[in-house]
Amino acid sequence: MTAPRLGLSRAQVLAFRRRAGALDERLPPGAPSLRRAAWAGLQDSMPRAALLSLHARVEGTGPTAWEHPSLVQLWGPRFNVFVVPECDLAVFSLGTLPDDARGRARAEHLARDVATLLKGRRVLHGEIGRALGIDPNRIRYAAATGTVLIRWDGARQTTVWTVPPPEMDAGQARLELARRYLHIYGPTTSEAFGRWAGTGAQPGAAAFEALQPSLAPVRTPLGDAWILADDEAECRAAARAPAPARLLPSGDPFLLSYGADRDLLVPDPHRQGVLWPSRVWPGGVLVDGDIAGTWRRADAVLTVEPWRTLTRAERDAVEAEARSLPLPGLEGRVTVRWQD
Repeated sequence: MTAPRLGLSRAQVLAFRRRAGALDERLPPGAPSLRRAAWAGLQDSMPRAALLSLHARVEGTGPTAWEHPSLVQLWGPRFNVFVVPECDLAVFSLGTLPDDARGRARAEHLARDVATLLKGRRVLHGEIGRALGIDPNRIRYAAATGTVLIRWDGARQTTVWTVPPPEMDAGQARLELARRYLHIYGPTTSEAFGRWAGTGAQPGAAAFEALQPSLAPVRTPLGDAWILADDEAECRAAARAPAPARLLPSGDPFLLSYGADRDLLVPDPHRQGVLWPSRVWPGGVLVDGDIAGTWRRADAVLTVEPWRTLTRAERDAVEAEARSLPLPGLEGRVTVRWQD
């Protein structure tokens, strides 16, 4: 007999994602907390987005936290820049390695060419492209082998170097990547995982099929989905007090939704267009556990566009978050401009 699906409300889903993502209460400083904060990787495609995602989750996050020795940068899922735990490099690289022979051969050949050229050096990706006679953006494909690391700070070209290949089977890496995704983004579907990982629908479905013994079926306002069986108790748990406010950057795991999942996070279609426009995405203002507006920054001025009337205490909480942002190279104190 098939087990009945656990029914979860929108509030329960968002509460679980906040708790899994350490957004209700910041973690203590240190490498273990950084690893938990980056459990499903932190997208860093917008300059220093990963730093602000760390700040939302870990106490004492300073301007250089993204460069902590326990973290590395790579072209990860969907070839976007990610900050991930160094000990989990195989998960976020080999886990995205193409299943088809042609795609895998392309990644492996590029990785060998880059390693042969660099010989242990750290070189700008544009210089590598010229030396190999290829578009430097193609180097991203080599990252899926787990042998290519990068440093990108948004202001200059990407610096590239190579490391020894991870000692992990690519198939196991894919399954662990799916587990990470389920824990941080769940409840979810195999289609959503395939899109997020950049592997496509069929590999996503295969990963979920392999994980079936460790999954539990649920039903959300969006329909049928899956969670890790180990997370069921947390999904059922009573709600806890959310943080008064968090300023989440563009691409933060809590905001990185596609398709119907956006209806869950932001039910209003107009506001979806504001949070996820066709061009540059703003950050999201999390107030009392729900998205209550967007924010953008120009130098030391942070502009907040609230979606509802915030109380004085809520505004104070948002402004306190803004003042605490660990923005590198910023002169002067951050001030908040409210765009009501």
